[in-house]
Amino acid sequence: MNKRLIAIIDDESDIRELLTVNLKKNGFDSVEFENSNGFYEYLENRDVSLIILDLMLPNEDGFEICKNLKNNQYTKKIPIIMLTAKVDETDKIIGLELGADDYITKPFSPKELIARVKAVLRRMDNKKEEEKIIKIGEDIIINTEMHEVYTKNEKIELTATEYNILLILSKRKGWVFSRKQILDMLWGSEKYVTARTVDVHIKHLREKLKKAGKYIKNVHSVGYKVSE
Repeated sequence: MNKRLIAIIDDESDIRELLTVNLKKNGFDSVEFENSNGFYEYLENRDVSLIILDLMLPNEDGFEICKNLKNNQYTKKIPIIMLTAKVDETDKIIGLELGADDYITKPFSPKELIARVKAVLRRMDNKKEEEKIIKIGEDIIINTEMHEVYTKNEKIELTATEYNILLILSKRKGWVFSRKQILDMLWGSEKYVTARTVDVHIKHLREKLKKAGKYIKNVHSVGYKVSE
C-alpha cells in the first residue's frame, strides 16, 4: 500500500525539516515547498493526500493559496491544515471560511500536529466511504463504487445511460436539471442526440425502478429532479 503524501508549504526550512521528520516517523511521505512556486504544477502530476500550509509566505500568502485550491475542481477536495504564527482569531475564521480543514499556531507540538493530520485524513476517509453509497428515500440504494442500483434489496439492471442519469439526479437531490444539462453532461456536443432522448431514458428508468420510480419527478417545461 502506498504511503500518504503530505505537501508542506512553509518558508522556514527548520519547520519544513521538523514536519518532514515527524511525518516520516508516522508512516507518511512528504514533499516540501518554501512558497507556491512550482507547487501548483506539482499538483497537476501527483496525488497529494493533505496540505500543511503556512499562512505567512513571501510571494503568495496561505489565504490566497487556499482560496485558489478550493476554487479548482481538481484540488478542492484536498484537505488543508493552516499553520501560522498568527494567533488572531479573525485569521483562523478566514482560513476556515476559505475551506481549510484545521488550523494550528506556531510554536506547535509535532505530536499534536501529527494527531491533527491523522484526524483530518480519518474524516476524509469516512466522507469518501459515505459517498460510495447514495440512498433515495427508503427504496433506492446506489453503490457508486460497484455501479449497482438496488430497490428493496433487489438489484436493478440498468443501461450505462440510465445509471448515469440516475446518478446525476441523485447526487443533487431536489436540484432541477434541464434536458439540455443532462444532454451536455452525458453526450457533450454530439448533435444527433435530442432532448427527446432524455425523456425516453427517463421513461425506461422509471419502469425498471417500478414503484421507486416515483422519486424521479418531472418539472414542467424545465426537466427532471430526484425528490424524496
